[in-house]
Amino acid sequence: MHYLTATEMLELLRTRQVSATELLQAHLDRIEEVNPRVNAIVTLATDRARQEAAEADRDLARGRPRGPLHGLPVAHKDLTDTAGIRTTYGSPLFADHVPDTDSPIVRRMRGAGAITIGKTNTPEFGTGSHTVNKLFGATRNPYDLSRSAGGSSGGAAAALATGMTALADGSDMGGSLRNPASFCNVVGLRPTPGRVPAPSPTAAWFTLGVPGPMARTVEDLALLMSVIAGFDAASPLSIAESGTVFTEPLELDLTGLRVAWSPDLGGLPVDAETARVTAEAPAVLTGLGARVERVELDLSDAEDAFRIYRAWYYALSFGDLPQDALGENVRWNVERGRAVTGADLARAERLRSGLYQRMTGFFGTYDFLIAPVSQVPPFPVDAPYVSEINGQELPDYLAWMRSAYWISVLHAPAASVPCGFTADGLPVGVQIVGPPFADLEVLRLAHAFERATGHGTRRPAGL
Repeated sequence: MHYLTATEMLELLRTRQVSATELLQAHLDRIEEVNPRVNAIVTLATDRARQEAAEADRDLARGRPRGPLHGLPVAHKDLTDTAGIRTTYGSPLFADHVPDTDSPIVRRMRGAGAITIGKTNTPEFGTGSHTVNKLFGATRNPYDLSRSAGGSSGGAAAALATGMTALADGSDMGGSLRNPASFCNVVGLRPTPGRVPAPSPTAAWFTLGVPGPMARTVEDLALLMSVIAGFDAASPLSIAESGTVFTEPLELDLTGLRVAWSPDLGGLPVDAETARVTAEAPAVLTGLGARVERVELDLSDAEDAFRIYRAWYYALSFGDLPQDALGENVRWNVERGRAVTGADLARAERLRSGLYQRMTGFFGTYDFLIAPVSQVPPFPVDAPYVSEINGQELPDYLAWMRSAYWISVLHAPAASVPCGFTADGLPVGVQIVGPPFADLEVLRLAHAFERATGHGTRRPAGL
C-alpha cells in the first residue's frame, strides 16, 4: 500500500476500503523497515499521528472529511516549523527546538486533513544540495546507498522514493527541491515566487527561496498545490489566484507546442551520462506532437545575481547567530553576505532585471524550456560536494548546481521529472521551465512527459 499514489490512497480512504489508522500503520511499518538504511526521516511524531488518524476515522464515519488530504500521512521538511514537533533546521543550535506554531504550508496541509508523520532531513538551514548535517548525518540515495540523495530536500525525496510518505513539502533556492527529485526519481515543482506564500519577518520580499510540493507523480503534485497555493496577506508577493486552479485537468494536447531544448544552458559542463539520458527528452516531446528546437541560451547574468542575493540573504538571516557554532557552508555564505555592498546589490538587481526582460521575449517565442536539472548524477555520499565535472574544477560547493540556480533567478516555475537512468542505474531528471505564473501549464507538460516515459514507476531495488 505504501507505493500507491496519494490520489489512490485518498480514494481508498474516501470509499472506506482502508482506514486512516491502517494507512498510517502501513507507513510507520515502512519507515521502520527502510529508514535506518536511508536516513530520510529524522523525527517521528508517532503518538500524535495515531491520535489524529483515529480522529480522521471518526470524522470519515460521520461523513465529515476535513479536506482533500483527509487522513493522508505526510512528512514535512525539517526547515519547516511544525507546532509541537521538534524542528532543528539541521543545526545543533536548534537540536531541541520545538516551535509553537505551524508554518503556513503545514497549516494548510493540516487544515486539509493531512496527518504529520514526521520531519525529513536537510542540511543545516538548507545550505547546499547534499543532505548531511552534524545532528543526523547523511541521507542516502535509495537507488544506491553509497550515493547522495541530493538536497536540501533530500530527506523528502528519499522518503517519497521508498514509500515512507506519499506527499512531502520541500523548498528551493538554488535547486534544493529539484535536485533531490532528480537524484531520487520523484517529482517536484519549484513554483513561481508568491504562488505558495512564504511570510517572513526579515526577508518578506526575497524571491529566490520558495516552498513547494514533492511527490511520486505529477498528479499528486497538483493535488498538493491545490492545498498549499493561494493568497496570504502576510506574504507581500502572494499571488491572488486560488489554489483550486490546480484541480483542473492535467491532460494537454502537445500538438504544435513550442519547446526550447538546451542541453547545457549555455555552455555549462554536464556529465556524459547525464547528457546522454536528458538528450532523450526532446524525442519524447516530439513524439507527443510538440515542436522542439535546440537553442543557445546565455543565462550567465544569473550567476552574479544569484550569488549576491544569496549572500545578502545569509548575512541577514544567520549573521546574528554564533558563527563558531555554525557549519562551514553557512559561515562561508554569511561572510560573503557581510561583504556585499550597495553597489553589489545594484549590480545584482540590474543583471536580474535585464535577464527577466530578455526571458520575457524568449517565452514569447517558446512555450517552455527543457534542460537537465542537475549537471551530474548522484555523487558519493561521503563527498561534501561535486568538485569537478568532465575534468573541469569547480570553485566552490555551489558551482555544480548552476543548471538549477540560474533558473531560480528567472522568477519562473520549474518542475523536475524523471527522465531515465545512467548505465549504473542512477536516476536523472529533466527540468521543465515555463514563463512566470504558468505553474499549471508546467505541471501539464510534466504530466504528459511522465505518462509517456514511465520512468517514475521504477522503484529502488532491495529496499
